[in-house]
Amino acid sequence: EVQLVESGGGLVQAGGSLRLSCVASGFTFDENAIGWFRQAPGKEREGVSFINKYGTTYHADSVKGRFTISSDNAKDTVYLQMNNLKLEDTAVYYCAAGKTYLNGKRVFPPHEIDTWGQGTQVTVSS
Repeated sequence: EVQLVESGGGLVQAGGSLRLSCVASGFTFDENAIGWFRQAPGKEREGVSFINKYGTTYHADSVKGRFTISSDNAKDTVYLQMNNLKLEDTAVYYCAAGKTYLNGKRVFPPHEIDTWGQGTQVTVSS
């Protein structure tokens, strides 16, 4: 059974940085990817950043150049380094793992999520 536990959220001023961590016990990459969704009040859930077993990463256009996803396989942990945070980055961030191949093609964000974390709040203030 895969379990995802996030940490690292909090309150930060615009322009600041935070690093989120997701400890992924029981997770194996295989044909899966792991990363982060976020959901702000009144908005749809958005796929933010993902990484697969080859180290290939995906970042949504809204965070490119500011967010970086990485993994430490020895620690079963995925990190999301968030720099130059903006007010619109305020959301609950969810670690998620799921299938990233569909009909032989790689798909980002994963098209079928198997496991969700409990979420961690990120609030960016002016």
